[in-house]
Amino acid sequence: MDLNADLGQAFGSWTMGGDAAMFQLVTSANVACGFHAGDPVTMLDSCRAAYELDVTVGAHLGYRDLAGFGLRALDVSFDELFGDVLYQLGALDGVAHAVGASVDYVKAHGALYDRLVDDAEQAAAVVAAVSAYDPGLPILGFPGSELLKQAGEAGLPVFVEAFPDRAYLADGSLVPRSQEGAVLFDADAVVERAVRMALKGEVAAVDGTVVQVRPDSLRLSGGTPAAVEMAARVRTGLEAAGVELESFA
Repeated sequence: MDLNADLGQAFGSWTMGGDAAMFQLVTSANVACGFHAGDPVTMLDSCRAAYELDVTVGAHLGYRDLAGFGLRALDVSFDELFGDVLYQLGALDGVAHAVGASVDYVKAHGALYDRLVDDAEQAAAVVAAVSAYDPGLPILGFPGSELLKQAGEAGLPVFVEAFPDRAYLADGSLVPRSQEGAVLFDADAVVERAVRMALKGEVAAVDGTVVQVRPDSLRLSGGTPAAVEMAARVRTGLEAAGVELESFA
């Protein structure tokens, strides 16, 4: 099972998260490419850390929205999103190659991630850009999303992720963060869910329905000391359950 987390999200003098600790815990790192977060030095530091720790680097693509941390949905045109994806891929891939690493998969961030679940046009723009850049570059995303559907049809490798610290609805979607109980903070419960996802490919929804998720990767939250501690608990719990941890890419 792969463990991924959003890393490299500092920008200038603004820092976020415990990247040094998180790089020790994950097998794949979603590295911000400078649009929603990240800057050249942060990308360089992140790629160096990933290379030294044998962590797979993924391009974490977002809307051009530093002020909103990529959490604001933008109505961009096909060509604009196509270009923005190429720009971010090229930036991170260039930095990665300079330190001996490489960009080995793609994952969307924030509002773009959410939009690509249902928006066929924006999904098409992302798929077209990734295909143009590297037709063998895998995409990591939400199961059943428009992005993964179109990526698969285009011949791109697709992988799905699950969220052990998020509440699920019976239809397999996540409980919106605006609702109470959307994020789980009980470490024992999160570890139990992670192990169940890894070994059985399932999770219990808020109404008790058993939802099939069958993940290739589990997403670990970062950004706070508590999140780092939770991630460490999840990794330890998976290893204790006999789950072999390795990158999907």
